[in-house]
Amino acid sequence: MKHQSTAETPSSIPTWETLEDFAREGVRHLLQHILEEEVNELLGRARSERRPAVDPQPGYRNGYGRSRKLTLSNGTITIRRPRVRGLEQRFVSRVLPLFERRTQAVGQLLPQLYLHGLAEGDFDLALRGLLGDGAPLSPPTIARLKTIWQAEYDNWCLRPLHDLDVVYLWVDGIYVKAGLEKEKAALLTVIAARRDGRKVVLAVSPGQRESTDTWSAILRDLRQRGLNCPKLVVGDGHLGIWGALANVFPEAKEQRCWNHRIMNVLDKISKKQQAQARALLTRIPYAKTQQEAEKLKRDFQAWCRKRGLEGAADLLDRDWERTVTFYRFPQEHWQHLRTTNIVESPFAAVRLRTTAAKRYKKVANATAVIWKTLLVAEQSFERLNAAELLTDVADGIEYVNGKRVKKNKERKVPA
Repeated sequence: MKHQSTAETPSSIPTWETLEDFAREGVRHLLQHILEEEVNELLGRARSERRPAVDPQPGYRNGYGRSRKLTLSNGTITIRRPRVRGLEQRFVSRVLPLFERRTQAVGQLLPQLYLHGLAEGDFDLALRGLLGDGAPLSPPTIARLKTIWQAEYDNWCLRPLHDLDVVYLWVDGIYVKAGLEKEKAALLTVIAARRDGRKVVLAVSPGQRESTDTWSAILRDLRQRGLNCPKLVVGDGHLGIWGALANVFPEAKEQRCWNHRIMNVLDKISKKQQAQARALLTRIPYAKTQQEAEKLKRDFQAWCRKRGLEGAADLLDRDWERTVTFYRFPQEHWQHLRTTNIVESPFAAVRLRTTAAKRYKKVANATAVIWKTLLVAEQSFERLNAAELLTDVADGIEYVNGKRVKKNKERKVPA
């Protein structure tokens, strides 16, 4: 803050170089005022006001503690915490916890910056430019945050799930270059859609994608913590999840990811012919009915056999019933149910982050940090289309080719 004196501007009026400086000073003044009012409320009197002669409240002001820096999302300010003596317990502000040095918004900013590619060594310079020279943030701060994130992740893995009321699950094993490749492990991830349409991350755990035992352990843990049986599970055909579902949630219907299926079929076709093959293949899952999809499948297989591509034609038949399960659910949800994009999309940024900086030496560290970035991504998850139809699905309403089946009412026979 600077003071200027001109003919038009009295010397007693402060001016600021930027709007941000003005805003920070306003916030500082407001917080300092709130701290003073908290003491007034605690002691029952304002500053310089005498104690009442009868039944005075205990405690008295004793100046201020050392100036403290508080980092906000719009910069760093300096405030003075009032000191109060003569109380049985130490005065703790409801607005400003005793040892708070940054707001929750700034704490949430750090994993977001980390997710978007800011290396640990760059935090000090970047955050001081963003939050001010007084920002109490540095690489050691980030290292301590990782330890905190690990403890938060451990607690998150034990949280109860009774109240989620999930309808759909998307599962996938995602490979990231974060020390996990040395273990030949992926991050086995489960994301759920709740009855109200919101999507939440349920599990993030290192393990073998193709292992039925690993997936079974994850699902059993979720069930033991109260997760209800989902109506539909969407996953890759090569996952061990299908055997695990038979073990843990045998009532759940299964949908194989069309992105993975198309990629598997194209692997059996020469690059020269892949563009035409892809155009034919991608029409199949967008057919308006299951019957139309089956016709398009036969057309593609005929195209393959004319060119001697028997392997590609036969592969499309394999596990076919699991690829068209989505037709038994509301058409408005099909775009969510055809693929595992709901898991893949938030991991796209994670892959960029972990590819740019291979700084994880332990699988546990990698898992905790990536989990934290996924929770950041979870805040921007959009609800499913036509969320109101999830209640129908949860209640077991039957759908055929995306349309709700209307059952004829039984005629009452006159007496």
